[in-house]
Amino acid sequence: MHPRRPDGFDGLGYRGGARDEQGFGGAFPARSFTSASDLSHWVTTPPDIPGSRNLHWGEKSPPYGVPGPSTPLEGPAEEPFPGGGGGVPGQSTEQLNRFAGFGIGLASLFTENVLAHPCIVLRRQCQVNYHARHYHLTPFTVINIMYSFNKTQGPRALWKGMGSTFIVQGVTLGAEGIISEFTPLPREISRKWNPKQIGEHLLLKSLTYIVAMPFYSASLIETVQSEIIRDNTGILECVKEGIGRVIGLGVPHSKRLLPLLSLIFPTVLHGVLHYIISSVIQKFVLLILKRKTYSSRLAESTSPVQSMLDAYFPELIANFAASLCSDVILYPLETVLHRLHIQGTRTIIDNTDLGYEVLPINTQYEGMRDCINTIRQEEGVLGFYKGFGAVIIQYTLHAAVLQITRIIYSTLLQNSV
Repeated sequence: MHPRRPDGFDGLGYRGGARDEQGFGGAFPARSFTSASDLSHWVTTPPDIPGSRNLHWGEKSPPYGVPGPSTPLEGPAEEPFPGGGGGVPGQSTEQLNRFAGFGIGLASLFTENVLAHPCIVLRRQCQVNYHARHYHLTPFTVINIMYSFNKTQGPRALWKGMGSTFIVQGVTLGAEGIISEFTPLPREISRKWNPKQIGEHLLLKSLTYIVAMPFYSASLIETVQSEIIRDNTGILECVKEGIGRVIGLGVPHSKRLLPLLSLIFPTVLHGVLHYIISSVIQKFVLLILKRKTYSSRLAESTSPVQSMLDAYFPELIANFAASLCSDVILYPLETVLHRLHIQGTRTIIDNTDLGYEVLPINTQYEGMRDCINTIRQEEGVLGFYKGFGAVIIQYTLHAAVLQITRIIYSTLLQNSV
C-alpha cells in the first residue's frame, strides 16, 4: 500500500479558505444590485481558480479603462465588453488584469499543492513516527533531513502521493455536490443565516468527510510510505485502495487495523473544526483588509495600480492567514488522526532520525482517547508537534510566492498604466 492526503484536508475540505464555500467560510456576501447596469462589473471576474475569484464586498471589480483619480470610491463606468469604447489602452489594461488575476490564482494553487508537498510529506512522516527521538520542531532540522531523503532516494521521495491529493480533493468536491443535490442540506450559507442553516451546512460537511475518509486514509499511506520498499503504482491506486478499505478486500492489514467506524469521529472532528476556524479567520482578515482599503480610498490616496492589486490580494492574504492558523491550532489533533489512520496498515516509513533506513508502524492504539494519553505519557506534549518545522517552511514558501507574485503584478501594471 502507498498513498497521501489532501493537505487540503486541512480537514477533508480544501486547504485554503478560497476553496471553502461562500457564506460561512468564503468571501463576504456580494452586495445587492439595484439596476441592471450594476451587473456589468461581473464581466471582469477572472477565471474561477481558488484564490482568484473577484468577489469583494462593497466595491466594483477593476474597470476596463484606466482608473481615474477623480472617482476614487466608485470608479469609472464600465463597458460590458472589451470592444465597447474602452480604447486600445483600456483593452490592453483589462487583458493584463484578467491574465494577472488568473496567474495570481494559479501561483497560489501551485504553491499550496505542489511546491509545499515535500513539507507535507515530511510533516506526516514525523507525525506517525512514534519511534523518533528527533521531533523536528524547527525548520533547520527539517531542511537537513529533507536533503538526506533526496540524496538517498531521489526527488520522488519528497513528491510521493501528490497525485492522490488531487483525487481526494475531487472526491470531496463530488461528494459534497451530490449530497447537496439530493438533500436539503445547503452548500452555502445565505446572508440572513440562522442556527438551523449553519447546522445543516456543517452536517453536509461532515457527510462529505465521511464519504472521502477511506480515500483520505489511502492517500495518507501513499504519502508516508517509504520510496525504498514501494512499487511503482498508478495514479488511481488511491481509489482502488480506498474502495478496498471500505469493503475489506485487497488491502494488506493486521488485526491492529482500526475499523472505519472508529475513525469517523476524529476525522469529522478535525475536518469540521478546520473548516470553522479557517472560515472565521478568513472573514475576520477580509473585514480588516476591506476597512483599510476603504479608508485609503476616502483619503484619495489610492493609485490605479493599488486599486487593481486590491481586487485580488485581500482574499489571497485572508486565505493564507486562515489556512496557517487552522493548521497550527489543530496540529496536535492532526497528529492523532494520522496515527489512527495509519495503524494496522503495514506501512513502512523512512527513518526521520537518520535520513536513511526504514521503520515499521506497529502502534496499538485502541482509539482516539488512548492515542492521546499514550503520546502524552511516552513522548510528552511536544510529541503532538513532531514535524512542526515543516509547517514553518511550508507557509514561509507560500508567503514568499505571494509576495513575489505581488511584485511582478505591480510591475506589469505600472508599465501598462
